[in-house]
Amino acid sequence: MSLFRLSGFLAAPLVALALAGCTAGHIFGVAALKTDTVQVASSRQLVVGDEPFAVNAAVSVLAQGGNAVDAATALFFALSVTYPVAAGPGGGGLCIARDPSGVLGEFDFLPRAANRGGAYAVPMAVRGFYDMQKRLGSMPWQRTISPAEVLADGGFPMSQALAARLAGTENIIRLDASLAAEFLDENGQLKKPGTVLSNPVLARTLGVIRQEGADGFGARIGASLIAYAAAQGGALGPDDFAAVRTRAVAPARRSIGGFAIAYPAVGTGAGAFSAALLSRASASNPANTTANALAAVRQALAGFGVATVPADFGSTGFAVTDDKGGAVACAVTLNGPFGAGRTAADTGVLLAASPLGPAGLASAFLMPLLGQGGTDLFAGAAAGGPNGSAAIAAALLRMAGGGTLASSADIHTSGAAPRDTINLIACQAACAALPDPGASGLGGAVHAQAAP
Repeated sequence: MSLFRLSGFLAAPLVALALAGCTAGHIFGVAALKTDTVQVASSRQLVVGDEPFAVNAAVSVLAQGGNAVDAATALFFALSVTYPVAAGPGGGGLCIARDPSGVLGEFDFLPRAANRGGAYAVPMAVRGFYDMQKRLGSMPWQRTISPAEVLADGGFPMSQALAARLAGTENIIRLDASLAAEFLDENGQLKKPGTVLSNPVLARTLGVIRQEGADGFGARIGASLIAYAAAQGGALGPDDFAAVRTRAVAPARRSIGGFAIAYPAVGTGAGAFSAALLSRASASNPANTTANALAAVRQALAGFGVATVPADFGSTGFAVTDDKGGAVACAVTLNGPFGAGRTAADTGVLLAASPLGPAGLASAFLMPLLGQGGTDLFAGAAAGGPNGSAAIAAALLRMAGGGTLASSADIHTSGAAPRDTINLIACQAACAALPDPGASGLGGAVHAQAAP
């Protein structure tokens, strides 16, 4: 994707990076699980993300014996239910994964434009997570989808994280009957945190995905999406679904301090921007990592001819580590809040906006990172915009320079742009799962139980 080609669509000002306060988010844990706003543990089985119920689903998969890729897959599909403003089967993204032997792989499944254009992107996420989980996962595919299906069918209380992300999206929600039914009350106002939400139509689609995988989604659900898009004047076609492929490549790598860093490969907008940012940031004086990272972001944006960006790209990022040496960092997007703002009614799937549209630069700011320095590990992802990219680059520079990442106070994010989020796991003397201090995400861990 070319940053130059899309820069003309941008319309909102870039917000400066600033220190944000911490907003707590809590959920009930279950046996062997520990979840809190910040989680520090001797175990390396950790999860961090923007929405607490989805994080809890992923921690449960780890507790059941799944590995990092299994948990990351469960987390994404749970986010599709509990955080649909930024994640869903209709979108796409990219992940960088490390298997227990230390081999790194990148899985690119970014939303792409339909062959005949139109407002809707070709759905890529199901194929991407399916291919990654089949290659690197350790448990049956079906068990990674079940938590999301249960949440969609049985319902869940709206978290503070979701409520905060919904604020300001009322006009989008009101234009889509499915979104309005789920998120607006009888007075046409947003429902309050704690209100029980459900999406039985999406639960049925998740059932198809659970039973038939990516092929079933493309064949059965894809037909419904094509028909819906046609009725709305869209241009999705069977050839678009037939051409859906995951790009599996080696990630780009560089050394910063004593750290070997893996980041998105050049060949995507995410790779081009990440390379420019990390190159500039790593060449800076390490005395002030936050200022250096922000300056590097501004230089990278200027180099690509980008002056302004939208306030919300409809993106989110998360990370998972396991006790076998595996780690995954993923960043996903719908190219705008709720994507194109249209739900294919008989599927519950929100269609992502085409990357040729106003939020088409979303993919360029997806920044999953894995870093290793001796026994120290960094796994994290920024999503949503350049402020998130600056924040995660600053955190990485801090750790690579010998600093610690043990609490949210060690992460500097923009409270003025809370939709530019970062989430990371840092393992030094202990492991810490650190959600963005300017948002309401969650860190979770599986703790070893003492023998009876």
